[in-house]
Amino acid sequence: MSEKLNIAVVCGTNNTNRLFTSHALDKLRALGNLIVNDEAAEPTPERLVKLASDADVIVTSWGTPQLSKEIMEKLPKLKYVAHAAGSVKPVVSDAMFDQGVRVTSSAKVLGIGVAETALGYTLACVKNLFNVSRSIAAGGWTPESPLKEYDDIREMFEIKIGVISAGNVGGHFMKLLSMFDVEILLYEPFITAEQAMERYGAKLCTLEEVLTQSDVVSIHAPSIPATNHMFNAETLKLMKKDASLINTARGSIVDEQALYEHMKAGNLKYACLDVFDPYEPPLADNPLRTLPNCIMSPHLAGLTHNGLLRIGAHCAAEIERFAAGLPLTTEVSQSQLSTSA
Repeated sequence: MSEKLNIAVVCGTNNTNRLFTSHALDKLRALGNLIVNDEAAEPTPERLVKLASDADVIVTSWGTPQLSKEIMEKLPKLKYVAHAAGSVKPVVSDAMFDQGVRVTSSAKVLGIGVAETALGYTLACVKNLFNVSRSIAAGGWTPESPLKEYDDIREMFEIKIGVISAGNVGGHFMKLLSMFDVEILLYEPFITAEQAMERYGAKLCTLEEVLTQSDVVSIHAPSIPATNHMFNAETLKLMKKDASLINTARGSIVDEQALYEHMKAGNLKYACLDVFDPYEPPLADNPLRTLPNCIMSPHLAGLTHNGLLRIGAHCAAEIERFAAGLPLTTEVSQSQLSTSA
């Protein structure tokens, strides 16, 4: 595509300023005519149409209105949507795809931070850092009183790490795990055993195999009907009592009441939760708050401050590829929506 592009960054400045450096915006200006929304909030449908009526490319983000049939009828030149956020589901529509408009997601780059958080939790669980720290704070680790928690410290060596789903985040998590001498057990219904080993160095397993054998299980599945309460009273019973469970994906995947009952009975070493269901933050009387080995973080895995700038850089690079007629690296097809987050 050799002609200059009309590019509209329709997301509000609240999102634009935290996602795009001036360098990333300059890259877009070099590709043609750039219009940037100067209002703080995400646009109304009417404002979006005004900004993008002549656009070949628009940049959307969290809170951008859906590109409905009514909006698409007023964007006749639109060819490509670069979504500066994770899931494209809030902005896409059948009408958009029917018009031949392409769309890319930033879920892959957003997932880098999520995978790194999951790795951090994994290391902390294996090293037993949470219990050790709590014991020292309570007066432990004296010459006369060695830490009993020390006996439960392990290394990332010849242990089994279970991974639930090989999407963008799960795939990057397994890439990070390749630095260690651990066995990766993968539950992913949509790939073959050969693909699991070739792409990720992982052994493809059933869900039961992953849960019964893993020392740490890290959830990276999308929130879809098939994964709702995937971790429930029955599946949690399959896990080893000294195993740890990590959820940086979506809260709906774990039945929180079942997890509480299971952990209260002493059946897990740790649960590390960055996401919750149905409320974020969890309610003050959520019983998981009372468990010392339930480690909570405030949905920070994929939304850390400077890490968000990866999204703007990614969108600028994808738009450059689009302008050059090159393949887009994170394109989402209409058929993928049913199995993606």
